[in-house]
Amino acid sequence: MIKKILILILCSTFLGTSYAAKNSSATKAKTHKKVKKKKTYSSSNKGDPILDAINTPATTTSKRRKPKPVTPVVSGGIPRQPRLISYAGYAVDLNTGEALVSKNASSQLSIASITKLMTAMVMLDSGADLDEYITIEEDDVDHLKNTFSRLRVGMQLRRRDLLLLALMSSENRAAHAIARTAYPGGINVFIQKMNAKAKALGMNNSQFYDPTGLTPRNKSTAIDLTKMVAAAYKYEAIREDTTTKGADVMLGRNYTHHYMNSDALVRTDKFQIEVSKTGFINEAGHCLVLYAVVDNRPIAMAFLNSVGKNGRLVDAMAVERYVDQMQ
Repeated sequence: MIKKILILILCSTFLGTSYAAKNSSATKAKTHKKVKKKKTYSSSNKGDPILDAINTPATTTSKRRKPKPVTPVVSGGIPRQPRLISYAGYAVDLNTGEALVSKNASSQLSIASITKLMTAMVMLDSGADLDEYITIEEDDVDHLKNTFSRLRVGMQLRRRDLLLLALMSSENRAAHAIARTAYPGGINVFIQKMNAKAKALGMNNSQFYDPTGLTPRNKSTAIDLTKMVAAAYKYEAIREDTTTKGADVMLGRNYTHHYMNSDALVRTDKFQIEVSKTGFINEAGHCLVLYAVVDNRPIAMAFLNSVGKNGRLVDAMAVERYVDQMQ
């Protein structure tokens, strides 16, 4: 009799434990679903997922360490130069030529889609009609990195719309199409003019092999890129397109897509930015160039091979604070 009672007690305990474990597991799954839903963003959200990641401290449960803004430490009233997250970085006061921040600034590195600033300048120099309709062709399709594009072969868009997409959203087919059609002779002539433009700007450590930046052979230095962004500032179309937060572009009779600026700093008005361009391929890492106005001082910045999407943005904000504290 005692043996039967013990068996019943053991069974009851086992079933109770299993039921509790099952309920606990179900609760965790439900909670995870809520968190996942909470982290979903759309173009209509006021918050920005990238800048939210920068401004929100990493929790103890986070598996990936997020870079935090590096605030310059003021010693004796003089701010210290910020420690950059990017492998290479450079900031210069364009009024005085004074180098404000420098780290591996002469290292020649792949620049990814920063290339598109040069592409835009060379295309605009050609005097090509911005209202002419350009057809996307098979030659514009990326077969090197196989990047995604909503611009299907056969679509026709105005050259000015392709320029906007290339600069604002870093659209590769758009960049290739405007380069392919800018000069008689096509892409080969265009690339020659890109390199000639670089030499004319004093970018002596830069080479261009394609108009999109998808090839890692497109290389430059942080110093050279500040020269390029300073030159790009002189083009009204580049200033406007690189600082446009987002735009609805009609890609078909019943198809309009909302494109967003690839630079989160532009999308959220962190400080006064006049020209901006991001870039990324695996070989280059995350890159960013800016023409910003800080306390009425025109500052050109370039950051190459940064850690994650956030690192380059953290560096830009740190440099802006540093310049602001120098006043």
